[in-house]
Amino acid sequence: MSTVFIALQANEETRPIIEAIEIDNPAAVVNRQPAMVKIDAEGSLVIRKATIEEQLGRSFDLQELHINLITLTGHVEEDDDSLTLSWNS
Repeated sequence: MSTVFIALQANEETRPIIEAIEIDNPAAVVNRQPAMVKIDAEGSLVIRKATIEEQLGRSFDLQELHINLITLTGHVEEDDDSLTLSWNS
């Protein structure tokens, strides 16, 4: 199985997003660095709008991820409710 990842800027805006990703992907490995947070997962990584909204306490448009996105790897499947990274599409 191949690894996928997403890297986000490390700031107050991304803290609840990263927490939501950790909740939805308990096997993911979170690597916190001074300027960024890289989250690796075997097979796939799912980012759910509803979980982010729970952590933020407000509505969230998944397009907001792009504001603090540094890079990602994997095939991206996106709809209004989730974004999934995988190599198995």
